[in-house]
Amino acid sequence: VMIIRTPFRSPKAYAFAERWIRSAREECLDHVLILGERHLYHVLKEYATYFNHARPHQGIAQQIPARENRRVESGSVRCRDVLGGILHDYYREAA
Repeated sequence: VMIIRTPFRSPKAYAFAERWIRSAREECLDHVLILGERHLYHVLKEYATYFNHARPHQGIAQQIPARENRRVESGSVRCRDVLGGILHDYYREAA
């Protein structure tokens, strides 16, 4: 664990980290029994991938932060279970 100091007298410095931690706890960690440090690392790594590549964000007009260049407009909608079914990723399959 590496400690990163925040700027002095800046109340908004924690906002982004606190929001991510809240999302991770509410959507993921409150539903999983963590068995150890390696398990926690694996769960958070998979959640972070889902958070950045599949989950729509309200702050950026329901867009995904890490967009792929190719966007499929037609085809059937498929579901991919994330973390054993706790989260679901819906995507459009190429026609």
